[in-house]
Amino acid sequence: MATDNHTAMEEFVLQSFSEDLRLRGLFLALFLLLYLGALAGNALIVMAISLHPGLHTPMYFFLTNLAVVDIVCTSTVLPRLLEDLVVKGGAISYGGCMTQLFFLTECLAAELLLLTVMAYDRYVAVCRPLHYSMLMSWPVCALLAGSVWTVSVCNTALHTGLMTRLMFCGPNQIRHFMCEVPTLLLLSCSPTTLNNIMIVLADVYFGVVNFLLIMASYGCIIASVLRIRSAEGKQRAFSTCSSHLLVVSLYYSTVFYTYILPGSGSSMENGKVVALLYTAVSPMLNPLIYSLRNKDVKVAFRNVFSCIG
Repeated sequence: MATDNHTAMEEFVLQSFSEDLRLRGLFLALFLLLYLGALAGNALIVMAISLHPGLHTPMYFFLTNLAVVDIVCTSTVLPRLLEDLVVKGGAISYGGCMTQLFFLTECLAAELLLLTVMAYDRYVAVCRPLHYSMLMSWPVCALLAGSVWTVSVCNTALHTGLMTRLMFCGPNQIRHFMCEVPTLLLLSCSPTTLNNIMIVLADVYFGVVNFLLIMASYGCIIASVLRIRSAEGKQRAFSTCSSHLLVVSLYYSTVFYTYILPGSGSSMENGKVVALLYTAVSPMLNPLIYSLRNKDVKVAFRNVFSCIG
C-alpha cells in the first residue's frame, strides 16, 4: 500500500510567483531580463578570464567556477518560473521536481563552499603574500575546486536520495515556485526525522561553519591591513576584498533567511522574494560586482567585445 501511495504521486503543482493577473506580464518581463542578464554576465566572466592570460590566477580561477555555478543555478529555476507565468498551471513531474531539487541544492552548497575558498585565497594574498605562490599553487587550486564540487555533489545526492524515500500521499500543491527541500518535506506523509537531522547537519556545515571561516579570514585580513602604514597600501588591500565581501553578505543573508531560519514566522510571499534573490538576482549581480571595480576584468571585457566585433 505504501508503494502505491508513493508511485501515485506522479506530479506536483508549483505555486505561481503571483496570482495577480495584472502583474504576471510585469514579472515575466522582469524575470526574463534577470535570466538573460545572469546568463550573459556570467558567460562573459568565463570568456574574459579564459581568453585573457593576465587573469589566469587563482582568484579568477575560482571566480570562473562561481560563474559556472551561477549559470547552472539560475538555469535550474528561472526557465521553469517563466513557463509558469506564461502557461498557468504549474504542474511539474515527480522526476522533474527531484531533478530541480538536485541541481538547486548542489548549486547552493557549491556557492557557499566557493565563497569560503575565495576568502581563503584573499587571506593568503593579503596576510601571507610571500608564500602565496606555494600555498595557492595550481595543484592546490585544482584540489580545492575539486573538493568543492565533490562535497557539494555528495551532499545533494544524499538529500535527494533521502527525499525519494519519502511517500507523498497528497495534497501535491507545493507552496513555492520551485522544488526545495523545506517545502517538499511539508507534503510528506511519512516520517521525515532523518531528513530533518541531515538538514540541520548541512546547515551547520555549509552555513555556520563556512560563514565562521569566512569571518575568521576577514578578521585576519583586517588586522593585517591595519598594520600597513601607507594609505595607498591599505586602500589597495581592501579593494581586493571588497567585492567578495559584498557578494558574501548578499548571498549569506538570503540563504540564512531561507534555510537557517525557516520557522521565523515570515510569510510565504517573503520567502518567494528571498528565494528569487539567491537564484536570480545574486547570479545577475555577481558579474557586475566583480567587474565594476576591477580594471583587469574591464580590460578583459573589452578584449572579448573586440573579438566578437
